[in-house]
Amino acid sequence: MEQERLSGSNKKNIKIGVSVEIIQKHHQRTGELTKGFVKRILTKSQTHPHGIKVQLETGKVGRVKYVLV
Repeated sequence: MEQERLSGSNKKNIKIGVSVEIIQKHHQRTGELTKGFVKRILTKSQTHPHGIKVQLETGKVGRVKYVLV
């Protein structure tokens, strides 16, 4: 069964502890996604065209491509 995905461009979709797929800065060219759980939300604005920047529980930082629900 395909998991539902929400856009990572809207801050309202992202909460602490939610499962997300992010693109780290050094993976922007390849588009490689990293899965994890949100520890901190780093972007101040409500929206961002490339995704809201977050820190995962593992310490990795990147922009949210998809929120997994």
